[in-house]
Amino acid sequence: MRYCKRCVLPDTKPGIIFDSKGVCSACRYVESKKNIDWDSRERKLEEICNEVRGSNGNGYDCVVPVSGGKDSMYQVYMLSQVHKLKVLVVTVMAHLQTPEGVNNLNSLITNLGVDSIKVNPRPSTLKKIRRISLIKIGNPNYAEHHIVFSAVARVAMFYNAPLVVWGEDIGTEFGGNVSKSSEEEGSAEDLINNDLFRESSFEELTSGHIKDNELFFWKHPDIELMKSKNIRSIYLSHFYSWSGIENYNIAKKFGFVGRKEGPLSGNIINYDNIDEKLCEVHIWLKFIKLGFWRPHDQCCYQIWNGHMSREDAVKIVREKQYQFPIEYFEDFLNYHQITKQEYYKIEDKWRNNKIWTKKNGKWKLKVEIS
Repeated sequence: MRYCKRCVLPDTKPGIIFDSKGVCSACRYVESKKNIDWDSRERKLEEICNEVRGSNGNGYDCVVPVSGGKDSMYQVYMLSQVHKLKVLVVTVMAHLQTPEGVNNLNSLITNLGVDSIKVNPRPSTLKKIRRISLIKIGNPNYAEHHIVFSAVARVAMFYNAPLVVWGEDIGTEFGGNVSKSSEEEGSAEDLINNDLFRESSFEELTSGHIKDNELFFWKHPDIELMKSKNIRSIYLSHFYSWSGIENYNIAKKFGFVGRKEGPLSGNIINYDNIDEKLCEVHIWLKFIKLGFWRPHDQCCYQIWNGHMSREDAVKIVREKQYQFPIEYFEDFLNYHQITKQEYYKIEDKWRNNKIWTKKNGKWKLKVEIS
């Protein structure tokens, strides 16, 4: 296990590439952003907007998936206020919302003046799929990741909205596998096949466990059918230089608030991924499997945006990486109907012994960042 010389990402991150100088592909992409003609890309997006604006009669020009997070507000602001599209926002409702999540989603809808559709999957089905994903692949949020892509596509088809606009391509922004169409055109047509689903197909997970009549919103519409209806999906990050910090500054103008009690355990900021309660343990399991989680990710964002040195980031990661996300742990156990002992057995099952070792009765990474 080795770490990037510029940021704090390890080479265990799926899809990341280290060059001969020990610099990761995410850092190299940040470097390449300086050479991108962003004015040209913005004009291209405006051309796309001109094509779809009003093309759906009195219907919606654009569907934007939102959670109520800072990036959601930025996306809706750019499409509705800057590019003047008639936007329908679609939310696949969180299992357990936080007070901040409820407030921020309401602020988005009210202060940006857009119509909203909320998709509420059957609670019993969501619970079953999360539990299966937790036990079988150690990835409970697989359930939400899958349904959000599929449900948003179904809503776009139902309303004949010609454009779906997602936020960032996680492959380009954070170092991972990137499709050629995304890299060249900002296309999000392949997002259902991204790194989030590398561990298992949805069919493999649910076959024999979930009835087919429960899965309408979980099944992605046929890609060719969407193309025949002239529905296209794009990443906004292809057309505007993506910055979570700048997105946050814009979101605050429309009522977005950070976590009132401050950053969660392992976090260094109070405004990222705060809309629901079950994600933190999910991200902790990423640490168990891959050796990095919130402090690494958030320090990287700060480095890439010029707000933190690598030296400071290393100190923060070493201080915070072993802080277990205790705040919503009881909610996590109750939701998945497991005991603490059962959870720790699952954690041990998915612990990557290639990178972990026990020292004085405590699990530690074999290679600490320096």
